[in-house]
Amino acid sequence: MIQLPDFQHENDARTRGFLCIAGVDEVGRGPLAGPVTAAAVCLHPDRIPAGLNDSKKLTAARREALAAEILAAADVCIGHASVEEIDSLNILWASHLAMRRAVAGLAQMADCVLVDGHIKVRDLACHCVPLVKGDARSLSIAAASIVAKVARDRIMSDLAGQHPGYGWERNAGYGTAQHQAGLRDLGITPHHRRSFKTIHNML
Repeated sequence: MIQLPDFQHENDARTRGFLCIAGVDEVGRGPLAGPVTAAAVCLHPDRIPAGLNDSKKLTAARREALAAEILAAADVCIGHASVEEIDSLNILWASHLAMRRAVAGLAQMADCVLVDGHIKVRDLACHCVPLVKGDARSLSIAAASIVAKVARDRIMSDLAGQHPGYGWERNAGYGTAQHQAGLRDLGITPHHRRSFKTIHNML
């Protein structure tokens, strides 16, 4: 049976007394280049866009359309951690930094965060519930996964215009064959993560 995200975890949090429940997800832990991007989304129960799902299960066009609907209907904030912060902190803690920034930027302060994965967001100032495969289980996390993916893809597409030859507009900075060929032919850019093994070995 195909599992679709629902609002059960959000409803459970409300029955426990939480008032502002935000779904949080990040994208960009694996790429060799670019920031890690997180989104926090607090959905209004009566204005949930139809068709929310794990961003990886949606086409790029569907993600773009849903991201616009989410931004229009929900309280949303996007946070980033830079390449420099990734290299300084490590990718896990940098992703937590991006998630904290996203939560902190919501218009209403969240008192409960549902986060994709098995680890609570480090140093978060409110209650946090990690959900493994959360983007396929929680509508709020699914919404966050969509917004984060669309935002980061746009950043990488913009960077591709500044640094052509790596295919970032298609691979979003992941270590594809085209990206690897660009590294061999063109070298390392300021947007490459020097702490990652592939880039570190080239240096």
